[in-house]
Amino acid sequence: MDLLVTTAGQRPDLVPLLEDFNGWPAFMRQDPVAPLYYGDPVTAYPEFVLIGIDRDRPDRLVAKGYSVPFTWEGDPAESLPAGGWDQVILTAALDRREGRRGTMVSALEISIRADLKGRGLSSIMLAAMRRNAAVQGYADLVAPVRPNAKHRHPQMSIVDYANLRRDDGLPVDPWLRVHIRAGGQITGTSARAMTIAGSLADWRDWTGLPFDTTGPIEVPGALVPVHCDTVHDHAVYCEPCVWVHHRLP
Repeated sequence: MDLLVTTAGQRPDLVPLLEDFNGWPAFMRQDPVAPLYYGDPVTAYPEFVLIGIDRDRPDRLVAKGYSVPFTWEGDPAESLPAGGWDQVILTAALDRREGRRGTMVSALEISIRADLKGRGLSSIMLAAMRRNAAVQGYADLVAPVRPNAKHRHPQMSIVDYANLRRDDGLPVDPWLRVHIRAGGQITGTSARAMTIAGSLADWRDWTGLPFDTTGPIEVPGALVPVHCDTVHDHAVYCEPCVWVHHRLP
């Protein structure tokens, strides 16, 4: 595949393709922070929105990536925001309002078209995101990584999962391996990278599950169980993440 990776700022004509696919489970699209503070990334951060197309089929989106500049005063090799994805979004929005450039770039999402997964496109998109952050003048790219096989181990803590290694020393998780092979280093985890709450009716609608028992509910695609409270008609999901730091050349 002859892949072209560009930004929304460089190729605004390709922006409509960004809606071509959305691979996230319905419940993952309910985080209240995103629509409030990251509702229009193309307008707010056009140079940090990546668009990947096949030059032979330029009318079809192959992959997309979102990132934002944000301010973090600590050393990213030592610590990163405990609030994970949500805290990055909030900080980036505040930086933008106050006219601050930000001290580093955080990845937010890299998505590959479902029928093209397994072809190494995620590595290409991550390399493009690293390159784009460097071109914009930043020395660090960080990522609140959503490990893409963690949902198979919902009862395992994010700390224990992040520490799982294969015989070759690389992480068991495929998406974490992509980051490590690209030059990233795992610097920690967050237990509350994203918080999604709703009524039991909401969760039934989002998942198709009954949500009729108080306690932890395992939901397909969720990295940890959702806490269900039938007495108060409420359920809450706290999505964890693994922080990865890329020092850029």
